[in-house]
Order: sequence, then structure tokens, then C-alpha cells
Amino acid sequence: MHALTLASFLFFTGLVALITWRITRRDDHKSANGLFLAGRSLTFPLIAGSLLMTNLSTEQMVGLNGSAFSDGLSVMAWEVVAVIALVLLALFFLPRFLRSGIATVPQLLEIRFDKATQRITNVIFLLAYAVILLPIILYSGAMGLQGMLDLQGLTGIESPTLLLWLTVWLVGLIGSVYALFGGLRTVAVSDTLNGIGLLVGGFVIVYFGLQAISDGSGIMAGWDTLKQTHPDKLNSIGGSDQQVPFFTLFTGVFLINVFYWTTNQQIIQRTFAAKNLAEGQKGVLLTGFFKLLGPIYLVLPGIIAYHLYADQGVKADEAYGHLVFNVLPPYLTGFFAAVMVGAILSSFNSALNSTTTLFSLGFYKGVLNKEASEAQVVRASKIFGWIMAVIAMTIAPLLAGQESLFGYLQKMNAIYFIPILAVVLVGLLTRRVPAMAAKIALVGGCLLIFAGYFIPPFDKLPQVIHEFHFVGAVFLLLVIGMLIIGKLRPRPEAWVHQDSGAVDLTPWKGAVPVGIILVILVVIMYAAFAV
Repeated sequence: MHALTLASFLFFTGLVALITWRITRRDDHKSANGLFLAGRSLTFPLIAGSLLMTNLSTEQMVGLNGSAFSDGLSVMAWEVVAVIALVLLALFFLPRFLRSGIATVPQLLEIRFDKATQRITNVIFLLAYAVILLPIILYSGAMGLQGMLDLQGLTGIESPTLLLWLTVWLVGLIGSVYALFGGLRTVAVSDTLNGIGLLVGGFVIVYFGLQAISDGSGIMAGWDTLKQTHPDKLNSIGGSDQQVPFFTLFTGVFLINVFYWTTNQQIIQRTFAAKNLAEGQKGVLLTGFFKLLGPIYLVLPGIIAYHLYADQGVKADEAYGHLVFNVLPPYLTGFFAAVMVGAILSSFNSALNSTTTLFSLGFYKGVLNKEASEAQVVRASKIFGWIMAVIAMTIAPLLAGQESLFGYLQKMNAIYFIPILAVVLVGLLTRRVPAMAAKIALVGGCLLIFAGYFIPPFDKLPQVIHEFHFVGAVFLLLVIGMLIIGKLRPRPEAWVHQDSGAVDLTPWKGAVPVGIILVILVVIMYAAFAV
């Protein structure tokens, strides 16, 4: 372990923390609006940087490159299809969210349906974040750091289990401090700073990886070698035996992407904090442009690692850390490890900030203490945040041994992604569907998908039609069911979407043209690599 690697890691980590503190030290962290919505002050660079970094944690860097190690370029669907979801967010969802003046997605469902619908959605989000999202972020982060920094050699701890527990708890504690004492704007600023480092570092990994393939003859020579040696790995069209078969792009893969980028509290909370609609749309569409570049630094390194290490017994989810440790110079290894820590902290503290927002505004203020002052709401959010952090840090090490980390994440996410997306879409697109339909869809949808994954004989169905087609079918069933209930037992009065007046809703003039360009680029990218 080079001292230079450790020194550069500590320097860059400390530099981001110092700059973030300098920028946000005078922010309002004592009111709910300041803590959860950054005072509705975010402009498009901060929105784009925070969206990108909240998404790009180690479950992406480690997990998606691990999937590419196994299946090749076809797993780029998780990056490229996301661009279409971001266009939908900018043009359809965001104007309606900002019109409502909400801080959480469940608040929208309270406005559209009733309080009970909001509380059910809050419970689903909180359980999912505690059991699925937060632990996976910490586990994948710990695994990535162990590979990049050779923590076993650095610390002298021989037990992999003990080292995993210690790494998870250290990262979790640092992330909790960021989220619970800094608020959303602190998260957004640190995200943006780390985002710059992550993009630079991601492309540097590809450069050195291709150089390693060509033995120093240049990146184009490395790329040519990769194409000649593994043409099957550079096919954008997934086969039926792969994680993302091509036709699932139009069912479950598309729906999971749409939920993730349009309805997932952890992601879209920073768009709720937009200064106005135009700034929000610019930030979202800028994120779409960066997602188009995602296959270069989130998929290609996994294919490079396959070429270099497939015959050395390296496992898929170990491939990225192995590549970083072996191809980067020591000073750059430390820099990139620091950026990865930033990515881990970004996703963890963003999810934790969203979790405390859901609890404080949904349960504490809405149920437990309706007369709570701003100070009491903030205090309750911090106490609950620490409880959630401890639960996540306890569960995370127990995830060791998953065959495909990224595949496991998408499978578990679908349990709650699909029902919530169905209810939000039907709620926004109809006026007479009643609250009863939303409650049945939320609870029934989660139970249906859970049964399809884990309870015999229902678990045979996803195996027959592919699990992504299965969740697509459940989505269709939920939508049809809600529409039928809306016909048989409609609301007495049609719902009217009122403007809360929270922000200026004047759209950005370039939103539609830029959205169209991004969709065209997605089609071109798939066509260019189709074999």
C-alpha cells in the first residue's frame, strides 16, 4: 500500500469537505424548508450534479461494471434508458410536482387521494430504504473501497468479515453526519464537487484500462483489441440468457427506470428544491446528457476487466475495484478512492435525507405531533435519521455473497417501484379514480411482486416470462384495476390540480427540443452497437 495513495485519498476527501463547509456554513439548517428543500434555491448546475452523484454510487460503479463483466454492453440499458425517463421527468412530472409545492412524493398522493394513501406510501418508502437501499449503498461501497485501497493490507485485519463491518460503519457514520447536520444543500454541493471528480476519474480509468490492454500502444489499439477479442461483449442487444434481454427494455426495465428517475424520493427531492421550473428542467436534461456518457465509465471498465482478469478467478462484483487498484498510478488510486467515498456518501446521505424528510413531514408532523414547531420537526428528523442509519449499517454486512449485486438491487427495487409508479401515474392522468383504488394498488402490488419472487408456486411465473416482463404485467394489471374501480366507484367530484404558488412555473423554452434530441441520441446509440 503506497503512502502516496493514502495521502492523496485523505487530501481530496478533506478538500471536498472543506469547500462544502465554506459554501454552506451560513445556510438555514434549523427549519424544515432549509433542511429538506434547501430553501427552494437550487439552480440547474447543483440539481444536475446532485442528481448524477446521488445515482452514481458504488452500487452503480461496482455493480453495473460487475454486470458488464458478465454480460457485456447490453447492461448499458440501465444508463441509456434512464435518459428517456429524465425527459419524461422534465416535460411531464416536474411541472406537476412543482405545481403541488410538495417536499415528498407521498404528499402528492395525499393531495390527489387522501391521508391514508400518503401514510401507506410513506411506510413503503421507509421500509424499502431501511432494508434495501441504504444497506446496499453501504455494502457496495465497502466492497469497492476494500479493492481499491487494499484495506486488508493497510489495516492488517485478516478477517474479511470484520473488515467489512468496520468499513460499513465508518462510511455510514460519516455519511450520517453529512445528511443529518448539513441538510439538502450541503448534500447537493458536496455531490456536485464529487461529481466532477467522478467523471474525470471514470474516464481516466478507461484510459489506463485500454492502455493496459494494448501494453502501452495507445487507447485506440486497446479498443481495437477489445473489439477483435470480445465482439460478443460489445453488443447493445441483450440475449435471452443475459440480465437485460432486449425486449425487457420495453416492459420492466423501462418502468423501473421511469420510477427511479421520476418518482423515487431519494432522487427527485433535489428537483423539488429547484428555484423555478425552468432551472429544474435544465438540471434534469443536463443530467440526461451525462447519462448518455454513462456506458463509457460505468460499463466499458467492466468489459476491460473481463479481458484482463477473467482467467484469474476474479468475481464480477470484485472486477471494478481490481481494475482500479491494478491500472492506476498510486496518486490517482488515492484520488479515485476519495471520489468513490464521495459517491458512497452522496447516495447514502441523499437517501438518509429523503428518509428523514418522509418521516418528519409524513409521520411526525402529520400524525405524532401535529402542532410541532420547526425546531421539533428538525430534532425529530435527526433522531430518526440516526435510528435508520444504525439499522442500515447493521443489515449491510449481511448482504455478502450475492451473485450479482446490481441484479439483486433491481429485483428488490421492483417490489415497491412498480406499485408506487402505477398509483402516481393514474393519479396525475385521471380525475375520478378514488383513494380506495390507490390503496388497493399500493398494498396489492407490493404483495403480488413479493409473491412472484419468493412464494411458491407463484415464483415460477417470473422464471417463465422473465422477471422484468412479470413486473411489467403487474404494472398493467394495477393500472387497469384502478381504472375499473374508477368507473365503478368514482370520486363524487373530479380532482382539480391547484397551483400552490411555491415557485415560478414558466417552462424553459429549450426543454422540448433538448428532450427530443436526447431521445434521438438514445436510439442512435443502440443502433450503433447493435450486432
